Amino acid sequence: MALASAPSLAVPYLADALVVLGLFVMTVGVYGVIRMPDTYTRLHAASKAVFLGVISLLVASVVTGDEEIILRAALIAVFLMLTTPVSAHVIARAAYRRGERMEAPGAVDESGQRLNREPGSGRWG
Repeated sequence: MALASAPSLAVPYLADALVVLGLFVMTVGVYGVIRMPDTYTRLHAASKAVFLGVISLLVASVVTGDEEIILRAALIAVFLMLTTPVSAHVIARAAYRRGERMEAPGAVDESGQRLNREPGSGRWG
């Protein structure tokens, strides 16, 4: 009987670890948004942090084993998988159309619009 109850004793700890992991990933993402130099890199940090952090929180919810919670978590995960890249693309396209420059060192502009930082200009040059 002790072996059968051992996995059920570990479930709350697993859920707690996943919640802590999700919070850590989202905290690092917020730091990335604050620290990154331009819209494009901030957007990358934000979209990755939201997706990975929330998925970790959803998996922590799934660990409970309740069918309703699992279904809701699966629907939320599908929604995030569909909307996160679309919203990131829309924001990046708006920044591109506004002519937002790429401030990150070594940024490569493949659009031909010369949005990357010129050597000798900007913060690092």
